[in-house]
Amino acid sequence: MMSRIDWKNLHACTLAGVIALAGGLLVLPPQTAHAQAVAAARGLPDFTDLVDQVGPSVVNIRTLEKASERPAPGTMDEEMLEFFRRFGVPVPNMPRQQAPQRPRQQEEQPRGVGSGFILTSDGYVMTNHHVVEGADEVIVTLTDKREFKAKIVGSDKRTDVAVVKIDATGLPAVKVGDVNRLRVGEWVMAIGSPFGLDNSVTAGIVSAKQRDTGDYLPFIQTDVAINPGNSGGPLINMRGEVVGINSQIYSRSGGFMGISFAIPMDEAIRVSEQLRATGRVSRGRIGVQIEPVAKDVAESIGLGKPQGALVRGVEAGSPADTAGVEAGDVITRFDGKAVEKVADLPRLVGNTKPGTKSTITVFRRGNTRDLAITIAEVEPDDKPVAKAAERDTGKAKPSAAAQQVGLSVAELTDAQKKELKIKGGVRVVAVAEAAARAGLRENDVILAIANTEIGSVKEFDAVLAKADKTKPVNVLFRRGEWAQYALIRPAR
Repeated sequence: MMSRIDWKNLHACTLAGVIALAGGLLVLPPQTAHAQAVAAARGLPDFTDLVDQVGPSVVNIRTLEKASERPAPGTMDEEMLEFFRRFGVPVPNMPRQQAPQRPRQQEEQPRGVGSGFILTSDGYVMTNHHVVEGADEVIVTLTDKREFKAKIVGSDKRTDVAVVKIDATGLPAVKVGDVNRLRVGEWVMAIGSPFGLDNSVTAGIVSAKQRDTGDYLPFIQTDVAINPGNSGGPLINMRGEVVGINSQIYSRSGGFMGISFAIPMDEAIRVSEQLRATGRVSRGRIGVQIEPVAKDVAESIGLGKPQGALVRGVEAGSPADTAGVEAGDVITRFDGKAVEKVADLPRLVGNTKPGTKSTITVFRRGNTRDLAITIAEVEPDDKPVAKAAERDTGKAKPSAAAQQVGLSVAELTDAQKKELKIKGGVRVVAVAEAAARAGLRENDVILAIANTEIGSVKEFDAVLAKADKTKPVNVLFRRGEWAQYALIRPAR
């Protein structure tokens, strides 16, 4: 039987005051219900103290650039023409802008708005590279409305981190948090200037860590509302510590869609220290081109599970070349740290100081070995790719065994081996059927088949004759300067 409820006085109770019981409803006194509601409210995060604590350390950044000559009425400049071309819009029948007849004094025009935060009390401010890139002048505005012209100390495109300096002291610097303590599901807050709205506060939770969206950065993913103008602002934990720099969003519309990314502060601090010391970032390199290890490739070469970084090619004279790394090796560890996925290796090597003596572990044809290597510095430009194997080598000698899998191969000349810096291999002169489906092409150089190195057509025939052609046969081949694996699968 239902308990009788005084509906006239029900408004004095909160929803939390009506509790379902076995056999009926119990209405709690108004005072008890209100206390429970307050207790529940206290369990939600309160960001007010954090805003008071960190807010004064967040700055607005405006950038200016010198305005170019504006086109005369009825003319069109190159940027507008490029816009029409890029989006497939018919170009109006208008004359292009003519070069100015006499120089005019250029004026500085607003370029963009971003955010930043005070890193040290003596005026170092951290922001994003893309906020200050290309700016002729940077204006930093504090929460007390003071404005300063800032000097760009250094900026790093790869990590999207920049440091600028303003002439001020006694500034409220942020506290830097430990990213390793950050947990998925933890509440975080952002402060910035979305769409130029200064000191806007948004909040959410950490959605994921170690999110791969760049060569050198494992980003923090959150659902904190980030929009244009938030870039460079801090991501703050519930202890009032900065754990990241808000940098990117995933969007199909240009606005926030529930996914945003922040640069972890441990990475940002490492970059900022180099920028402040030298104005640039020095990164390590070993001179290899790499790709992920596919599951079927890992199984066929005996690696077991898809892990590590598959070496497609080794740059001649590079640290990897000197250390003995070969195309087809799978790098599984660097300085004792596991390379679980291909993106791990550039980060580990890039964060190593050039000149450091390190050790890399490679998996090569069923065996694991350690190689000593000395880290070099990243070069600004890559060397051109050699294409020696694509040159004509004369009359081909077809192989009967190779034709069974759709291949026709020939010997490599001594000159080609020397130029490609390889000891053996055979050149593909024609592909068909299974080999063509595997992606092999004419002029590819086969270095190994079925986990066995090939030195000549005769060796190639012998190994292929013994291979079980009812199962996929792995082939390590070189195309130009780079090598990769392919699986020749039997026809069904």
